[in-house]
Amino acid sequence: MKTVFLRLLDAEDKSEALRSAIRQPVHSKPIRRFVVDPTIFSTIPRSPFAYWVDDRLMRLFAELPAFEGQGRIARKGLTTSDDTRYVRNWWEPRSAEIGETWAPYAKGGSVRLFHCDLSCVVRWDWLKRTIPGYIGRPGRETPVVECADLMGRPGLTWPLRAACFSPSALPERSVFSARGYVIQAPKQDLMALLALTSSSSFDALFKMCLGRAGHPEFIVGVLQRLPLPEPSQYETQRSRLASLAQRAWSLRRSLDTRSETSHAFVLPALLQMGGETLVARANAWTDRSRTIDEQVEGIQAEINAICAALYGIVETDRNAITEGLGTNEAAEPSEFAEEVEEDDADSRPDDDPKGLASELISWAIGVAFGRFDLRSALSDPFIQREPEPFAPLPACSPAMLRGGDGLPVSNAESGYPIAFPTDGILVDDPGHPRDLTSALRSIFATIFKSNDDDRWIEARDLLDPNQRSLTEWLATDFFEQHIKQYSKNRRKAPIFWQLSVPSSRYSIWLYAHRLGRDSFVQIQNDVLAPKLAHEERQLASLREGTPAKSSAKERKDIEVQETFVDELRGLLDEVKRVAPLWSPLLEDGVVLTMAPLWRLVPQHKAWQKELKSKWDELAAGKYDWAHLAMHLWPERVIPKCSEDRSLAIAQGLEDVFWFEDEEGKWKPYDTPKRSIVDLVSERASAAVKAALKNLLEAPESISAAKRGRKSKAA
Repeated sequence: MKTVFLRLLDAEDKSEALRSAIRQPVHSKPIRRFVVDPTIFSTIPRSPFAYWVDDRLMRLFAELPAFEGQGRIARKGLTTSDDTRYVRNWWEPRSAEIGETWAPYAKGGSVRLFHCDLSCVVRWDWLKRTIPGYIGRPGRETPVVECADLMGRPGLTWPLRAACFSPSALPERSVFSARGYVIQAPKQDLMALLALTSSSSFDALFKMCLGRAGHPEFIVGVLQRLPLPEPSQYETQRSRLASLAQRAWSLRRSLDTRSETSHAFVLPALLQMGGETLVARANAWTDRSRTIDEQVEGIQAEINAICAALYGIVETDRNAITEGLGTNEAAEPSEFAEEVEEDDADSRPDDDPKGLASELISWAIGVAFGRFDLRSALSDPFIQREPEPFAPLPACSPAMLRGGDGLPVSNAESGYPIAFPTDGILVDDPGHPRDLTSALRSIFATIFKSNDDDRWIEARDLLDPNQRSLTEWLATDFFEQHIKQYSKNRRKAPIFWQLSVPSSRYSIWLYAHRLGRDSFVQIQNDVLAPKLAHEERQLASLREGTPAKSSAKERKDIEVQETFVDELRGLLDEVKRVAPLWSPLLEDGVVLTMAPLWRLVPQHKAWQKELKSKWDELAAGKYDWAHLAMHLWPERVIPKCSEDRSLAIAQGLEDVFWFEDEEGKWKPYDTPKRSIVDLVSERASAAVKAALKNLLEAPESISAAKRGRKSKAA
């Protein structure tokens, strides 16, 4: 039995529209009167009330097989319940740990068709196929994560919420989350399946079932039941679809070769392109990027045409679906509201000359620290063989300075063009052998040869039209851009750290991956103390050379130098406070590792506030799974391990406090194998305790000088 539906949603005058709809002749526009057999709705997943959709489209759900079947599956993955503890950006842990204790993690949030670099890693035990220390979550008390047996297989992944269904290739040896769903199928079918699911026809059918056109949640349960043409129906188009998807993947990946935080990074854009000037190179990159976008659009158009023919869907069908759904619906609560995160990957980094010049300087800083290989800029950047779309992600990008084992090196090999500090320490101090600007200048000379002066001046002018020196720009602007560049998935994870006096007149730059237990002792004795002594001599010289009746300028020079010396003394005092308790372990994450240094970044108030917040939470016991918490507060952490098995695992004390009974249930020992007093005594240090007390009781300001972050550098 058919039913008449009258559609008045977009009508301003509802009463007139209602009369018109009742009398509406067949085929008149706009269509407001629909005659539909409502039983057909039950053939569609979720039974959407899509009365405006042609019966022919609805019959697809009955005539074609469901997506899940014939070796194809779609699943949602794990929920960590504590991303701060278990998830990192891939550049945070040391590279040797990637693939061993950390696995690439499809976390969702990133919207990019065909290729989307996985910026996250998750703690993972491949043998047990779970997160180390994970014992379940409320309502699911089990260490076995969702779909554990499917982790590591190649597939397709997509973000839960997006404007359009946006699948991309998921490499082998990756883990997927509850917001980074996965499609798995025989490997030889994946590229054709990537093309088919990226089509506008598939997107339209998906949205019809979801009942939303604007940024719906593309949930896995609906995808499992979507109609998919039989392989025999598109055998002739199969290889073409796969070829198109592979080409689109390659083009998308090629744009990531300029991004430091991508596994595909080769060189900054300005060194990938030719040109007499940096602006010419920037324009060439923009043209290349635009051409790639146009090529991908052409590929997408061909995919859409092939898939539309397979489904028998024409443009008017797609328009009818999206127009019928409307685009102004109120946002629905997310199924995973607690994990909603900003989409930080469907916007491309700045392609303007200033943004590209900033990336060039950032890369050069990486070269100065020995992170990136300078020789890549002296040869053809595209000699690197492109990996297969589903090959495991590498531990390092092609741009990184690596040894024969493919991992970062700690020392430059014989014949390497420049020296770099193996201890990861540079300074803003002209004339000092560790001066960062001098190192960058040397890198420019190596790359641009006889034109290095011109390119250096051009970079300065692009970064600061007011023509401050690059030393000043580095002191006041670079770190903020670096934090932004190295922030993904709501994680801030800078790897080049700026410790500074409040005026930014002097900074110490650190490379996180080269720091050790003695780094701050070295900074104290070999860097800051000599610098302070030198500036104190300068101050004494100014005072001695100034007559009793001095000029205003002479008095000002003395005042400025006195302030600078006070700032250096304050910085040295803070370094002395931190040095005895410094114990870096990047497994804790950059922010927690750097949290004790919050007083040392007064030049960047927002970052200082971030670190101070984490330090306060760490001191309050929020992150007792962290190695830093055990190092500083063993008397607090160890007793907790006897009550919380997850903490015991994180701190390596599970065997001391817990056992598994005959029924497979974990229980605490009535009497631990070792006493808590002994365990605390082994891990406690009088020097660390004294330093911690000093740090916690110290005043918040490192100097009496009150200057803004943008103060002019010396």
